[in-house]
Amino acid sequence: MSGGGLLVAGTTSDAGKSVVTAGICRWLVRRGVKVAPFKAQNMSLNSFVTREGAEIGRAQAMQAQAARVEPTALMNPVLLKPGSDRSSQVVLLGRPVGEMSARGFFGTAGGTTYGKGVQGGHREALLGTVTECLAELRGQYDAVICEGAGSPAEINLRRTDIVNMGIARAADFPVVVVGDIDRGGVFASFFGTTALLAKEDQRLVAGYLVNKFRGDVSLLEPGLDMLEDLTGRRTYGVLPFAHGLGIDEEDGLRVSLRGAVRESAVAPPVGEDVLRVAVCAVPLMSNFTDVDALAAEPGVVVRFVDRAEELADADLVVVPGTRGTVRALEWLRERGLADALARRAAAGLPVLGICGGFQALGELIEDEVESKAGVVEGLGLLPVRVRFAREKTLARPVGSALGEAVEGYEIHHGVAEVLGGEAFLDGCRVGAVWGTHWHGSLESDAFRRAFLREVAAAAGRRFVPAADTSFAGLREEQLDRLGDLIEEHADTEGLWRLIESGAPAGLPFVPPGVRG
Repeated sequence: MSGGGLLVAGTTSDAGKSVVTAGICRWLVRRGVKVAPFKAQNMSLNSFVTREGAEIGRAQAMQAQAARVEPTALMNPVLLKPGSDRSSQVVLLGRPVGEMSARGFFGTAGGTTYGKGVQGGHREALLGTVTECLAELRGQYDAVICEGAGSPAEINLRRTDIVNMGIARAADFPVVVVGDIDRGGVFASFFGTTALLAKEDQRLVAGYLVNKFRGDVSLLEPGLDMLEDLTGRRTYGVLPFAHGLGIDEEDGLRVSLRGAVRESAVAPPVGEDVLRVAVCAVPLMSNFTDVDALAAEPGVVVRFVDRAEELADADLVVVPGTRGTVRALEWLRERGLADALARRAAAGLPVLGICGGFQALGELIEDEVESKAGVVEGLGLLPVRVRFAREKTLARPVGSALGEAVEGYEIHHGVAEVLGGEAFLDGCRVGAVWGTHWHGSLESDAFRRAFLREVAAAAGRRFVPAADTSFAGLREEQLDRLGDLIEEHADTEGLWRLIESGAPAGLPFVPPGVRG
């Protein structure tokens, strides 16, 4: 027998779908339900590598952690990784299968064939793949909590939709629409979202969930009653605004890093000094969550920068991953950051390059794959030469550095030839300049502390890392708080009825609707 399920849709992007999905997963697993997350299609540069070597969105990996299950490619069968405003790499079932323009993906024109017979301009062909993945998960779990994307009322894209009402209708899943009241206009957004859907889609929209409410709920209740009179649909909860509850984001730097891992009230530094970390906000930045573990440390201040003068007081500069290494190099040079990094290296001040940032710190890049720019000169701060391969490296390496065990994950086309320096993970170190392809290495607590001690010594700071900071523990606390929000402020019995039995029968049609 297939498990039940629910689709968490939103009135807009960033309405709170990801955190609500994670919260529902954590609430369900705590009550003994075997649950899995699912997002049919994700657009994100923030990705993760599963144990079987598949690339999926980090939000789904975090939701799997909320559900206390191992993430798999089934949970995010289609991942789009933007390479420009007009094209994305298509990752299907965890493997890259080609580049596609936005027009080709959303439109109807023919294009390059991408695995399993999927053609550019025929996105509906993917519906069979995503429904098969969802059916497989339903066969393994008691419940599957699906996350939508953007808004289900994007009527220009409905015909080829596979992530909102398209998957809900294919699976006959009930839908709860999340609205961010902190943005304003939530009642109009709920009503308009419903009224723009076709009759066949509206029958699955069971109700609403208000997110980020501040103040006295009793003042909101008359509006919720009127909304129910207008739509025939109830509100399943009002979640209060809470700091520090963003999980790994998909497509932007919309929350502070410190807020992403813990409450805004942070313990004071253990030593006499704080440690200031500047992260270069390179174009097409990927896996910027790598520095979340630094932000979790008491006394470490992390900020994103895009001007050379902002590096002046930094104790550590991080050049993060990017989907466009050559473009990032151009950006660093245009803004004077390249020269500032060279001055830092010459002065023995710490610089860390991760993945694309590591490649940029090298001597030479040969790229006929990502940018097709050919041979490009790097910043020359590390004795490394990089050649871009068509095959993407997807791995979960383990090792040691600075005398401590380290785990990480790799997502890159660039193959690095290390020509000198001191070994550092898969890369190297020269003086106070480090480089590695490994994402996530700073989440290894003992290694992170050893690295920060090295940084503090090189920067001349009397900073001491806390002995007991557990990044994994902070993540678990955060996920438990999400589960608490659902348990304490949502109608959990009502949500469970939806998961078990589907949308209530006889939900009224809200005109005008669109043709479905």
